[in-house]
Amino acid sequence: MKFSEQWLRSWVNPQVSRDELVARLSMAGLEVDAVIPVAGQFSGVVVGEVLSTEQHPDADKLRVCQVSNGSETFQVVCGAPNVRPGLKIPFAMIGAELPGDFKIKKAKLRGVESNGMLCSAKELEISEENSGLMELAVDAPVGANIRDYLELDDASIEIGLTPNRGDCLSLTGLAREVGALYSAEVKSVVVNAVAPRIDEVRSIELLAPKACPRYLGRVIRNVDLSKPSPLWMVERLRRSDIRSIDAAVDITNYVMIELGQPMHAFDLDEIKGGIRVRMAEEGEKLVLLDGQEVTLRADTLVIADHERALAIAGVMGGEHSGVSAKTRDLFLESAFFDNIAVAGKARSYGLHTDASHRFERGVDSQLARRAMERATELLLQIVGGEAGPIVEQASEADLPKVAPVTLRAERVTQMLGMTLENAEIERLLTALEFDVQKAGADAWTVGVPSHRFDVSIEVDLIEELGRLYGYNRLPVRYPQARLAPNTKSESQAELPALRRLLVARDYQEAITYSFIDPKLFQLFHPGVEPLMLANPISADMAAMRASLWPGLVKSLQHNLNRQQTRARLFESGLRFVGQLEDLVQENMLAGVVCGARQPEGWANGRENVDFFDVKADVEALLGNAGALEAFTFSPAEHPALHPGQTARIERDGVLVGYLGALHPELAKALDLDRPVYVFELVLAEVAKGRLPKFSELSRFPEVRRDLALIVDLDTPAEFVLANIRETAGEWLTDLRLFDVYHGKGIDPLRKSLAVGLTWQHPSRTLNDDEVNATTQNIVASLEQRFNATLRK
Repeated sequence: MKFSEQWLRSWVNPQVSRDELVARLSMAGLEVDAVIPVAGQFSGVVVGEVLSTEQHPDADKLRVCQVSNGSETFQVVCGAPNVRPGLKIPFAMIGAELPGDFKIKKAKLRGVESNGMLCSAKELEISEENSGLMELAVDAPVGANIRDYLELDDASIEIGLTPNRGDCLSLTGLAREVGALYSAEVKSVVVNAVAPRIDEVRSIELLAPKACPRYLGRVIRNVDLSKPSPLWMVERLRRSDIRSIDAAVDITNYVMIELGQPMHAFDLDEIKGGIRVRMAEEGEKLVLLDGQEVTLRADTLVIADHERALAIAGVMGGEHSGVSAKTRDLFLESAFFDNIAVAGKARSYGLHTDASHRFERGVDSQLARRAMERATELLLQIVGGEAGPIVEQASEADLPKVAPVTLRAERVTQMLGMTLENAEIERLLTALEFDVQKAGADAWTVGVPSHRFDVSIEVDLIEELGRLYGYNRLPVRYPQARLAPNTKSESQAELPALRRLLVARDYQEAITYSFIDPKLFQLFHPGVEPLMLANPISADMAAMRASLWPGLVKSLQHNLNRQQTRARLFESGLRFVGQLEDLVQENMLAGVVCGARQPEGWANGRENVDFFDVKADVEALLGNAGALEAFTFSPAEHPALHPGQTARIERDGVLVGYLGALHPELAKALDLDRPVYVFELVLAEVAKGRLPKFSELSRFPEVRRDLALIVDLDTPAEFVLANIRETAGEWLTDLRLFDVYHGKGIDPLRKSLAVGLTWQHPSRTLNDDEVNATTQNIVASLEQRFNATLRK
C-alpha cells in the first residue's frame, strides 16, 4: 500500500523525522519498501495565470502568452497544445531551477523574447503526464509558491504488508498503529450521518449470505459529475498510486484508502429492479469496466439486479452499470464479503484490483455503514445531489464473531523474555482499540475489535505487545535448558547415516515436490485415485505423490536433457496413500539409477549399470543396521516396473519396498531411451536393525564344504540359502553363493547353484564326521523341499 506522509501526519503527527518514522514502522512489522518524493527538487516556480495568447509570427505551434504572477505580467513563448487564456499553471520564473539542474534564463524563441517557462507535471517530476501544461484549479492563488500550494514537500511511502494485516490497508489502520507506537493522539475523521432528503430505495436480497453476510445500498439523485474532484483529493489519491477518473470513482477510492472499505457506485438508471447478491450462473457473461468480457463460473459471487449481473463482488463492476459523465443518479454500495469466498477469484479471471486486494485479506465487518455515510457526505459536498435512506440487509449468523481472549502476565514474561508492567500492557493494547478488562491480579480478558480479525489466541496478543514495545528493545538471552544426553539406539540406523552411505556409493540427494502432475501419477499408479489438492499451485502440481519415483524420474529427465548421461539420485520424504479419511503418510527412501556402472576413465569399464548393481546398493542400505539376513528378495510384479526385473523386498512377511527396472511402456511414455532402475523402501523398516553383540574370536580352525546343487530353474536362490541356514546348525559362520550355472550338461529346466559353507566351533575343533553329518542333513532337506540333487 502507498500513502502520503502528510496525509498520515494530518491524522497523527509524532515529533519524529521521516527516517525515524519509516524505521519504526518497519520494526513494528509494517515493512516499508520504498519512500519516494512526490515531486522533483525545484525552486522559483509559482502559480501563474495566462492572461492572453497570440500566434507566434514565425512558428505555427508556438504561442506568445502574457502570464501574470500576481504582481507582474511576463511574456512567455509556449508550445503546449492546452495553453489558453484564463488557465492557471506552474510558472517557472527567471532564475528558477528545475529538476535536472535546469536553470531558467531569459531567452528568444524564433526571435520572440520569452521570460520564463510554463511547466508540465513531468517537467516538475510530479507525474509522467506530458501531454500539455499542468492545469491547476481555477481558485489557485496566483503568485503562490507551487510547492506550498500543492504541498509537494511530501513523500509517498510504500508498505509491504503481510496477508494477515489487512487492517493496515487504510490511513485509519496506519494512524492507529503510529499512535500506539508513539503514544500520540490520533485525530480520526469525523463521520456524520447524512439525513435522507428523498424516500427512494432499492430492494436488497442476500441470496448467498455466507459469502456476503452484509450489504448496504443507497440511492443518490441529481448528482453533477461534470464537477471535478477537488485538488486535495486528487493529490492524495495520486500519492496513493490511484489515478483520478471522476468525482464518483475518486470519492469511493478515497474512502477506501481513508477507512479501508472498498465501495462501488452504480448508474441507478441501469439497475433493473433491486439488488440481488447471488452466485453467478455457469457461463453467464459480464463485460467489466476495463472492457474485458468474462464468462462467469458458478463459484463466483456477483452483484446483480433482477435481470443480469452488474459486478463481480469484491473485484470489479460491469461496464454497462458503471458511472459516466452522463450519469445523474447513483446507487452507492458498501458491503462485507467473506474473504474465503472471494479469495483467488480476481486472479482466476486475470484481474487484480485494490478492492480484491483488501477483501481477500479481510475487511472490518462493522465498517460498511460508516464508509457509506462518509462517501455520501463527500459526494453531496463535491457533486451535490439528494440522498435517500440507507437500506441494509445482514445475516447475523454468518457475520464473523471473535471470542474474548485471556491474557496472562506470566505468559507475556515467558514469551518476551522480560517483564512488562501491567499498566504498560493495558496501555499498548488499549491504543490498538482492544477492550482490556481485568480478570485477576495479573490477567486480563481482552475483547478483540472487529478490524483485528487476525487475533484469536493469547500469543497473538503477546506478539502485538512485542511489536509495539519494539523487537529491538527486547533483551537478548541465550536459550537455557537442563538437558540430559539422549541415548542413541545401537539397533537403529539413522537417516543421516543412510544418506552418507548412498553418497559414498556415488549417489546425489534430490529434493522434489510432494505434489505431482495427476497424469504422471496415473503412469506410475494406473487405476489408483490420487489425493487431489483443493487449491494447487498449478495444474501439473495438483496430486499428492503416492511414491517418490515420479519426482525422482522427473529429476532424472532434467539431467538427461542436459547431457548428464550417468545419474544416481536418491530422496527421503513422505508419500501419501489413500484419501483424506484413510490417509497413510509414510517416510520413504527411494533412488533412481541409469547410465554407466563407473565414471568415465581409462581404468574403468564402459558397462552400463544393471539390476544387480542397484540390488547391491539396496542390500548395503538394508545391512546398515546389521540385520540384512532379516530381509528377503522375491520376484514380483508392479505396474511401474519391468515384469522380468522386479523384486519385492520383505521383512518377516511385511512389505518393505520394491526394486526393479522401469516398465518399457512407462519408459517410452516418459521419453526415456535407456534402462532406468529404481528402488523405494519404507524408512522405518530399513532403520530397524539388530543390537551388536560381542563374541570372542575362535582359536580353532574353520571347516568348509562346497556344494553344487541342481534345482528347478524357477527356484529362487534366496529360498535355498534360507533352508541351508535353518539346517546348518549354530556353528555355521559363513554361507556364500559363488556360482550359478545353467546350460550344457544340465537339464534345460534346471540350474546349478554352487554354495560355500563354513563352520567354526568356539571351543574345539570340529571333526569330519560332524561336518559330514550336517552336510547330509542339508542335502536331504533341500531334496525334500526343492527336489534338489548334488551335481555330479
